[in-house]
Amino acid sequence: MYKLTDSEWIVLEALWGGNENLGQITDAVKSQSGWSRNTVHTYLTRMENKGLVNIDRTVEPHIYTAAVSRDDCARQERSALLNKVYGGAAGDLLVAFLKETHITPEERDRLKKLLDEMEV
Repeated sequence: MYKLTDSEWIVLEALWGGNENLGQITDAVKSQSGWSRNTVHTYLTRMENKGLVNIDRTVEPHIYTAAVSRDDCARQERSALLNKVYGGAAGDLLVAFLKETHITPEERDRLKKLLDEMEV
C-alpha cells in the first residue's frame, strides 16, 4: 500500500501518458509544476526507491515507466477517502457527491442501470 503525494501523482500522470525519458517527463510536468530537470530526476529516483517507478539504466537515455497502474492508484485513493471521510459507507459518499455535483441525464441513467444491476 502506498499513499501518493500530489507531486508523485504529477510524475505518474506523465508516465501514464507515455512519456518515458527525462526530457519528455520534464516537458510534460513543467507547466503544472515548474520543476527543473534535476527536480524531476530526483522525484523519479525517490519514486523508484518506493516501488512506484521502474528505471531502465541499460539504455541511454534511461527509460522511466510507472511500476503502478493508474487504476490501482485511483482505487486506493477512493478507498482511503471512503474510509477516512465516510467510515466506509459508500452510499453516504455517493449521496454527498450527487448533492454537490450536477450530473447529466445520461450519467443519471448509467447510475440507475448500475444500481439495478447490483440489485441494491
